[in-house]
Amino acid sequence: MGQWLYRNIIEPGKLPLLLALTAFVMTFLVTRTVTRLIRAGRGPFGNVKAGGLHIHHVVPGVVLTVIGGFGAVASGRQGFGAALAAVLFGIGAGLVLDEFALILHLADVYWTEEGRRSVEVVVLTAALVGLLLAGFVPFGVNDLTQDELQDRGTVVATVVSNFVFSLVALSKGKARTALFGAVVPVLALVGAVRLARPGSPWAKRFYRSRPRARARAGLRAYHHDRRWAGRARAFQDWIGGKPDPARLPDRR
Repeated sequence: MGQWLYRNIIEPGKLPLLLALTAFVMTFLVTRTVTRLIRAGRGPFGNVKAGGLHIHHVVPGVVLTVIGGFGAVASGRQGFGAALAAVLFGIGAGLVLDEFALILHLADVYWTEEGRRSVEVVVLTAALVGLLLAGFVPFGVNDLTQDELQDRGTVVATVVSNFVFSLVALSKGKARTALFGAVVPVLALVGAVRLARPGSPWAKRFYRSRPRARARAGLRAYHHDRRWAGRARAFQDWIGGKPDPARLPDRR
């Protein structure tokens, strides 16, 4: 284990990234545990307030992210300073992204359906950083040989082609595939060649006069969502807590 850690993490200079990812995940898990206890009225925890103002944990998260980011720039990639900056950055990022939905909607949607977006963003971030730790490099540069890396034309062509595939997948309404495809290019290629999701920019542009393609895209999306949407929601509820039931409008 020690040899693997040195060879794959310490020697390539990835220790700060590992520390940041560990701090990020642990901060998110601890934060969600505390907020769920507050929601249930258990334990000694409570919302932080100053003069009647509820201080969301995104506020200290932003402060820690700024300190950790500038600390990492100032300290370089080695030594105790770099490790400390990485931990502070990971903690800050965990606090910020746990309330990503609040920032997106500019409203306290933590325990609503919209709040699921925070859990989704945290999971995606952790997965992408994990791929970087595993040795993946964006846009497939890590798949090139040493001889190919010496040829700038090959490098540029590889980056541009993989970027285009990711862009096409994104235009087809497959944001997750496009995001992971930037790190694992084969996913971007798969997302680029498959049918677009209904309502996506690609579908609106190219399926407008193709009813059969429109129908096939709708059927594929229906079966995909029916198979995976429920599982994704159950996983999000297990990690971040189940949202509050939606309130029906008062029609009196």
